[in-house]
Amino acid sequence: MATTIPHRIDFAAFWALVRAQHWVIARRQLLALGFTPAAIRHRIAIGRLHPIHGGVYAVGRREVAVEGRWMAAVLRCGKSSFLSHPSATALWGIEDFRGGPIHVSGPLSLAANPRGIVVHRRTGLRPNDVVHHKGIPVTSPALTLVDLAAEASPERLEAAINTADKLDLIDPDSLRRAVDVMPRRPGRAAVRRLVDRRTFLLTDSELERRFLPIATKAGLPKPLTQHVVHGFRADFCWPDLGLVVETDGLRYHRTPAQQARDRLRDQTFTAAGLTVLRFTHAQVRYEPGRVERTLRAVAERLRRRGSEGDQIRFVA
Repeated sequence: MATTIPHRIDFAAFWALVRAQHWVIARRQLLALGFTPAAIRHRIAIGRLHPIHGGVYAVGRREVAVEGRWMAAVLRCGKSSFLSHPSATALWGIEDFRGGPIHVSGPLSLAANPRGIVVHRRTGLRPNDVVHHKGIPVTSPALTLVDLAAEASPERLEAAINTADKLDLIDPDSLRRAVDVMPRRPGRAAVRRLVDRRTFLLTDSELERRFLPIATKAGLPKPLTQHVVHGFRADFCWPDLGLVVETDGLRYHRTPAQQARDRLRDQTFTAAGLTVLRFTHAQVRYEPGRVERTLRAVAERLRRRGSEGDQIRFVA
């Protein structure tokens, strides 16, 4: 008489997967772990599995955190799907979660919009366009910002880029490079325009060509450029006034090493009695009037101080 071999369920793998997926699991995953259709039906009947979407269940209790809802939506849409658009900005922490339907992207074969899910069919994706965050497949920070740019105002997009920078997800310079190699898609041009204003880099010669007329209009004589002062190279300096101007290529993001050196340089100059002004390349390029007004006001104050006999020691 033939004997029946019991169907083995890998419970260790089951619990590991459930924890990694924020307490949700798909039917196809249960079957792969050794659960039979009858075993799945039984666990639904006794309240151990709670249907969320077709073929996707919450484990143990019906209520799941927002991460579980996001993961369930991705599981419902299939193996190649991933979180995107406003749901992706919320997962990354770039914007607050605003409720509403969950946005999921995937291949052209993705099913029509299931209940509570907005489906985006995508082509031309590269391997690094989709990553995992908190265990959930999601568009990369760069692609998330490009998707946002397709429908957000410039002010909202700038706030999102600033937040992504502060969270160390992607800095503006890296975002600009990512957009350069990204296939054409809605939002790419908007990101490029905005980032170009924020991370605008001028060559030394072009920076001088743009900055020197601004300084002249502010009533300043021709400065020394790239002059060594107290052991540091200064972009522009006026020894008679005790004024140093430094320019930064990035407005919002500097590496820790760059920030430490900037602070040390500024502290050294200040300890020597020098006045240090910092402008970004973008300000020199796009806000010359503001730069001129600042230079004029500071130069007038420094001239008054000089006329009162307060001499600054300017050491090369």
